[in-house]
Amino acid sequence: MGRITVRRPVTRVSIGTDPHRRADTLAVEEPLEIRIAGEPFTVTMRTPGHDVELAAGFLVGEGVISHREHLRAAIHCGGPGTGGVDNTYNVLDIGLAAGVPLPDRDRSFYTTSSCGMCGKASIEAVRTVSAYDVAAEGTTVHDTTLVTLPDTLRAHQDVFEKTGGLHAAGLFEAATGELLVLREDVGRHNAVDKVVGWALQQGRLPLGGTVLQVSGRASFELVQKAAMAGIPILAAVSAPSSLAVELAEDVGLTLIGFLRGQSMNVYTRPDRVTILPGADVPVD
Repeated sequence: MGRITVRRPVTRVSIGTDPHRRADTLAVEEPLEIRIAGEPFTVTMRTPGHDVELAAGFLVGEGVISHREHLRAAIHCGGPGTGGVDNTYNVLDIGLAAGVPLPDRDRSFYTTSSCGMCGKASIEAVRTVSAYDVAAEGTTVHDTTLVTLPDTLRAHQDVFEKTGGLHAAGLFEAATGELLVLREDVGRHNAVDKVVGWALQQGRLPLGGTVLQVSGRASFELVQKAAMAGIPILAAVSAPSSLAVELAEDVGLTLIGFLRGQSMNVYTRPDRVTILPGADVPVD
């Protein structure tokens, strides 16, 4: 299986001391080609590992599948029996269940580890209609629960601890703050796709009653992916974009940014955040 980290020599420079060589741990970034029924669909740069979850979550976000039964099979290509080429685990062929329409080949696009929507013709093209009504979700979460999520996320980022170079996405129970699953990746959208893919494989979609916590900013594509998975609350430690807020408002998703320490900004649907008496958490 593909490696998650590699060791590389670096020259360490500190003011006032002599430079010295040492080994540094880096997060691996490799391409993954996702095929559907043997035909190329997309290529994304990712951290190897949980590739089936990544592909499944990506297909949920694209509106291709919405239930576990829609995903029939997934196999890494390029091994013995395929021309003698060693399996690099960088090509994944997805089989859809009978009756699930194949996606339009014109929607195929290349994504980088920093952008989950690169190559889309227009913003309107990614306003995919979700199979789940996020606006109708009655989930609420205490402010005192929300402020614990970033620290819990950070404490479970094992690869980030070694490399400092990965994003993380964690899915939490809104009622208890329990961490259900955490995934890391060089791409923030990939980390979310892996979380959603895990949920699909567990038969947990739609993800009502949960909070999706991410380690970076809240972008348009993350709101889109959360809505497509039926997640009612998305929280980020950094800023949202204007388009992320606009989409969250449109679909009725609660979007929280700058969740740090004892404070946060709630940009949309603040009615889902329960303020406990005496709590120092502004939600204006």
